Amino acid sequence: MQFSGFKMWVAAATVMAATLVTPSAQASLIVNGGFEANPLSNNQWNYFNAEQVLGWEGSNVEIWHHLNGVMAPEGKHHAELNADGKNNGAWSIFQTFATTKGQLYDFSFYYRARANTKEAFEFSIGNVEALVQQHSTSAWNKFSGSFVADSISSTIRFTSLNTGTVGNFIDDVVVTQALTPLQAEVPAAPTLAVLGLGLLALLFSRRQTKC
Repeated sequence: MQFSGFKMWVAAATVMAATLVTPSAQASLIVNGGFEANPLSNNQWNYFNAEQVLGWEGSNVEIWHHLNGVMAPEGKHHAELNADGKNNGAWSIFQTFATTKGQLYDFSFYYRARANTKEAFEFSIGNVEALVQQHSTSAWNKFSGSFVADSISSTIRFTSLNTGTVGNFIDDVVVTQALTPLQAEVPAAPTLAVLGLGLLALLFSRRQTKC
């Protein structure tokens, strides 16, 4: 009975150890990628100078909180690239973040048209450039990919191609360091749970010897 009970404890400890050594999700290198740092009440909007929006630079940033029934795909807020207020040149917001030269990074963001499906914007990150268009006014789409950093810092940028101040919803901007196949296969360092399991097995072995 003691042996049976011991096996059951080992099974439970093994599950706990497996949980503890599971790699955690990569933290995003983008600051305020969900535009949540400027709190707004439900069904409200406001525009801010880029320096008032944590992490971002460039043109004004218009932020919505579930306005007109548009729900953010992440959190409560999303941004509209075409912001109200004076702006010189194309509407553009960007963020520069630290990278390691030669390292692979993954990126993603959600986008949606506000008024019509002809709305478009340019997206760039590192050495990747893309024209994003033909998106829906009734649903969010996710854009994702990877790039290799060629410097100790990289910049992610969104530039509207529309005139006026209507269009181009953006949300949940994420950049993470990509796991290489080798990194994904190498297990994490042993945890205290695994160490405890080994000590218990040793203790059981000693007790069996005494008996």
